[in-house]
Amino acid sequence: MNAEIIVIGDELLIGQVVDTNSGWIARELNHVGWEVTEITTVRDRAREITDALDSSFARVDVVLMTGGLGPTQDDITKQTLCRYFGGKLVFNEGVYAHVEEIFRRRNLQMNSSTHDQAYVPDVCTVIENPVGTAPVMWFEREGKVLVSMPGVPVEMKTVMKESVIDRLRRHFNDHSAILHRTCLVKDFTESRLSESLACFEKQLPAYVKLAYLPTPGVIRLRLTARGDDEARLQPVIDSEFAKLRVLLGEHLFCDSDASLAGALGLMLARRGETLATAESCTGGNIAHEITRVAGSSVYFKGSVVAYSNEVKEHVLQVSPRTLEQHGAVSRETVLQMTVGVQRLLSTDCAIATSGIAGPGGGTAEKPVGTVWIAARYGERDRADCFRFEGDREQVIARATQSALLMLVQLMTE
Repeated sequence: MNAEIIVIGDELLIGQVVDTNSGWIARELNHVGWEVTEITTVRDRAREITDALDSSFARVDVVLMTGGLGPTQDDITKQTLCRYFGGKLVFNEGVYAHVEEIFRRRNLQMNSSTHDQAYVPDVCTVIENPVGTAPVMWFEREGKVLVSMPGVPVEMKTVMKESVIDRLRRHFNDHSAILHRTCLVKDFTESRLSESLACFEKQLPAYVKLAYLPTPGVIRLRLTARGDDEARLQPVIDSEFAKLRVLLGEHLFCDSDASLAGALGLMLARRGETLATAESCTGGNIAHEITRVAGSSVYFKGSVVAYSNEVKEHVLQVSPRTLEQHGAVSRETVLQMTVGVQRLLSTDCAIATSGIAGPGGGTAEKPVGTVWIAARYGERDRADCFRFEGDREQVIARATQSALLMLVQLMTE
């Protein structure tokens, strides 16, 4: 089955809010074997919404829509869909009772705007929204289905998981299956990895595909098997993944669909080892990436954001002579930072960064984008100088990924 997504909201098109809904929906549908073939973002304008619907329904039988269901004047999705499907708004006692209960639990007072949330098109089926006041609406016409959901991510995710996906599969009597096996590979460029796996790809069954998803320093490989019988697909994809593991050897350092920080965390957790970071130019971003991973408290002890030389010297015990002779952005400084934070927090591993993220502060010798990174594993350490291109955020992001990868490499040598 194929589906399309329409995302509604002026705030998305002026960059005030970033759309995360469509990516989440696409991933959830993919888990059950459905593909999203197109995503459209439109303003809160009736004509643009209906044009997007016409265009989508010309291609697919299922459209999932988010946004524009709030109680304010600029939320016009409900009224637009009512006209589009040829109905009229009617008061729904069940929806009103649900809205009243939501407001009671939150100790809020009802007003006319929230009262109007209970008006829904008489040509739709209402799906209860257990965590919000905006009703979810299911429309059908000529074998095609539109599901209109709130734009609030927690509300959309809840109704998708609890109601919408299962209802869609039952409605279309769908039994398709899609299975993925993903791994992370280091020490390859995308082109060289593709050449190395050319023979492997040629022998894959027609219903199994290999995808390359490169990120700085790491390539995510994804095997995908599609069919109507999940029980038959599972041993096939497991067998092909085993072949891939043998071919790549130590270069395959994580056999799950994890972030680089997640993969490092799995390695540390398996070994029962701990990590600390000492960050200057990355400003705690490495620690942020590490702690985004659930369960990271098992192996991550903490971070020192040593933005000033005083903190490097007095907290991390970087030698004043080192700072004077070599500067804060130097091999000697980051190596001493790893030793200092490892000793301070009593960890097995440490990462340190010091550099010039910009836009100012660069020199001819050390231009903007210069970052020294060090990693320490036990008594072994490594430090390298990088020249990252891009703006401040890009430099910080690339330094973060490079620092995590450096420790992974040190741990697998």
